[in-house]
Amino acid sequence: MSEMAKLIVREREYELPLIEGTEGELAVDIRKLRDQTGLITLDNGYASTGSCESKICFIDGEKGILRYRGIPIEQLCEHSTFTETAYLTIYGELPNEQQFEAWREELRYHTLLHEDLQHIYDMFPTGAHPMAVCSAVVCCLSAFYPRKETESPEISIRRLLAKIPTIAAWTYKKSKGQPLVYPRNDLSYAANFLNMMFRLPTEDYEIDPVAVRAMDQILIMHAEHEQNCSTSTVRMVSSSLANLFASVASGISALWGPLHGGANQRVVQMLAEIHEDGGDVSKFIARAKDKDSGYRLMGFGHRVYKNYDPRARILKGISDEVLTKLGVNDPLFDIAKQLEEVALSDEFFIERKLYPNVDFYSGLILRALGIPTEMFTVMFAIGRLPGWIAHWKERNEAPDARIYRPRQVYQGYTKRDYVPMSERS
Repeated sequence: MSEMAKLIVREREYELPLIEGTEGELAVDIRKLRDQTGLITLDNGYASTGSCESKICFIDGEKGILRYRGIPIEQLCEHSTFTETAYLTIYGELPNEQQFEAWREELRYHTLLHEDLQHIYDMFPTGAHPMAVCSAVVCCLSAFYPRKETESPEISIRRLLAKIPTIAAWTYKKSKGQPLVYPRNDLSYAANFLNMMFRLPTEDYEIDPVAVRAMDQILIMHAEHEQNCSTSTVRMVSSSLANLFASVASGISALWGPLHGGANQRVVQMLAEIHEDGGDVSKFIARAKDKDSGYRLMGFGHRVYKNYDPRARILKGISDEVLTKLGVNDPLFDIAKQLEEVALSDEFFIERKLYPNVDFYSGLILRALGIPTEMFTVMFAIGRLPGWIAHWKERNEAPDARIYRPRQVYQGYTKRDYVPMSERS
């Protein structure tokens, strides 16, 4: 017999099943709570609510652990590639040599966009935010590549993974008024993206292997992160049986927000502000410590991690290598190192567990690679795509899949009568 939790409400006692995850996490199963008791739970922001059971990602924020399908993020960043990690995330196992070659070839086959999609790009005004463009174009794929009822959803998965670098690079090229660069299927996933982003007809563009590896690792580190805002959005939209393109377009929109995917952009803006003010780090740290100032340092602390974000440790090493080998002399990086040194030694930060997070270094690396600030969130979206796809697939294949329909605690007016306009004061 399974373990039970007891709920006592107004002297009535109810028993609710306990569920234990494979890593020892305990949860109270409240799926039948309303049917059995007439009660619902209230959890603003869903901080203590599990919306699903999943096999894709495990996070232990207290210990600083992140694993995709059981494999530590540190091992994937050291040994894997983004395309291999995408396969693992979506299908649950690392591919063998034959599976990986077939997977890679299929992704290469689908890199081109329908030529008529160029007209969609032409409709956007100059200065349109890249996330608005990317979200719209991804949703438009539903019209250009409708899946027939007889087709497997796998065709949509491969199309989307293959086309997202092209969509992103073309978004950038259009914003600059530059000619589009078509994908090269002889290049790796990351190298192909960098080539489409930065090649110009009048100039040679040398694809630096250091830049390619750094881009690959950044994408790996963003590939999946459990039930965050955008992933939960994808699962919710997919619960209506919306197609993959529409579901992912909703995830891109959710990621756009500065509290989610836009956080690394805010880190760079903060570092630039400190630099423009003279580079006195201590001045800004004092402001952050002053509870009445309302100022906070961006890139420190995490809603999940109460330890050093494991991705930040990896990114710190990558940032050192990229800036050194590419010969980048960025004053913002020096400011970042000063801030990190304080955060790891100052009792104010240690007591509050305000360790550098993934956003603290990712923006600096992207900046060193030449990615403009307004494209940072788009890079996040490319990386997060395997996780979104995996959750879309997992939810749709679940035997107990239902449309999401959260409840609410109503706090408005009770019943009242309509008052004609002539009688209103």
